[in-house]
Amino acid sequence: MMNSKRMFLLFSHQLTDEQIQDARQNWGVSEFVSLPSDLQQKWSNVPAELESLQAYAQPFIQWLSDHQLGSSDVVLNQGDFGLSYLLANHIIFNQATAVYSTTVRKAVKELNMDGEVITTKIFKHQIFREYGA
Repeated sequence: MMNSKRMFLLFSHQLTDEQIQDARQNWGVSEFVSLPSDLQQKWSNVPAELESLQAYAQPFIQWLSDHQLGSSDVVLNQGDFGLSYLLANHIIFNQATAVYSTTVRKAVKELNMDGEVITTKIFKHQIFREYGA
């Protein structure tokens, strides 16, 4: 039997039912820990003009430290590439598990009454993949 784990969410979206089920069944997650609203806003709006994200990453590193991130924890770390990279290094250095969600994308095209093509993209969660795996 797997030990219970926390999953910290460095993620801009709401988890889907499939992601919650996957985390529980395949990663032994029993608790989901979301960012507080101020950090969530910051995670979802990384300024494109910043040349370095070292200082920008510090509040997220502090938040993980405040929660005593440990080796039994999993962190869903997905967002701005550079920020996710910095956080993945921190998570792995602290011997926790950094993962991201993989998806399958399906595009559905429909012709509307004006003759315009409307494309809808549907993303479906597949697995959580560990960084470096």
